[in-house]
Amino acid sequence: MDDNDRSIVGFVMVGHAMVHTYELSIPILMTIWLLEFSSTEAVLGVAAAIGYGLFGIGALPGGLLVDRFGARALITACLAGMGLSFMALSLAPGVVGVAVALALWGATASVYHPAGLTLISNGVEERGRGFAYHGMAGNVGIAGGPLLTAVLLLAFDWRLVAAGLAIPALVATGVGMTIEFDPTAAVEFADGGHQRRIPTSLAEFVSETRRLFSFGFLLVFVIVAFNGLYYRGVLTFLPDLLGDFLTAAIGDVRPGVFDPDSRLATEFDVSRYLYAGLLTVGIGGQYLGGRLTDAIEPDRGLVGMLTALTVIALLFVPAARAGLWGLLLVSFVLGFVLFAMQPLTQATIAKYSLVGSRGFSFGYTYLAIFGIGALGAAIVGTVLTYASVSVVFVVLAGFSAIGAVLAVSLVSGQ
Repeated sequence: MDDNDRSIVGFVMVGHAMVHTYELSIPILMTIWLLEFSSTEAVLGVAAAIGYGLFGIGALPGGLLVDRFGARALITACLAGMGLSFMALSLAPGVVGVAVALALWGATASVYHPAGLTLISNGVEERGRGFAYHGMAGNVGIAGGPLLTAVLLLAFDWRLVAAGLAIPALVATGVGMTIEFDPTAAVEFADGGHQRRIPTSLAEFVSETRRLFSFGFLLVFVIVAFNGLYYRGVLTFLPDLLGDFLTAAIGDVRPGVFDPDSRLATEFDVSRYLYAGLLTVGIGGQYLGGRLTDAIEPDRGLVGMLTALTVIALLFVPAARAGLWGLLLVSFVLGFVLFAMQPLTQATIAKYSLVGSRGFSFGYTYLAIFGIGALGAAIVGTVLTYASVSVVFVVLAGFSAIGAVLAVSLVSGQ
């Protein structure tokens, strides 16, 4: 990588780690909110779906803003907004306040992926490696967010933890105000070096959307939407599910480790650390997925990854109920494959999108992944409330199986 590549990749790695630190700290905090606010999985699932939904819905206008104002400004604003939203979360008086704070987080975080992925697509010469490092940094946040949150909860009230989590994003905001790079060093635009004109009216927006949505891009949009349902559905309540499986496998370890009257005995939860470990394994998956984008056509890679996710979902409950080692194995395989898919997804989006409107393209696809995908939290929360864990994983398998069939159609249609 040259200096420009390293500057861009370093910047987006910081932003990506921050976004996912907050995103995946929320499921850990939900285990506290279920008790503190005497709520159900269905109610909190809807509250989470609001924030996660805006995280996706805002990606489309975010993509337009990226094409108009540039990625650095949008990522900097994203970092500032996320820090302020977690400050607001620390003051939430109840479930409604939590929903409002999560909505603020989702709206401000939504611009990150169109901005960060546009920077890599247009500015980094070694795109596959850039996606790999970017994804690995995201998984540092994905794993580090829950782990840091779980550790802090051992010593502090959840409100202090939420306020403390806000600080890194506010510090990182300063990075965005000083770093410099060429955001279009890796591409040549069809009009002689300039980006396409950004839509400024509804008619132009519709026209640009029609131009973008070729048959191939439409299939990609639907595929990533089903992947988003799987991703959000499995991760939102996984700490709680892992807790049940661990209790069945090894019982409650806290009385034998901590003083029953201590705060540690109350707050320590082995499932939170297994969850963090599962997400940490995803760092390796991200690297493998990123390297695969340089070795195979990314859309072909999607077929294999979605098929693997389907098999994992169907085997998860039987493996988890087979004992501790079965639970550990299936959890870590899930974490590896779930995140190995992401660089392949991003490279597929770049393959089927327009060079001059990459922000717009990633805006639409992240609307699908995190916007439509946010319904996964509400669906899983509802199924958990009214059905069984086994049904949850059958539903998840259905999401990935549909995505796999569509991915085969995408590859066959080339």
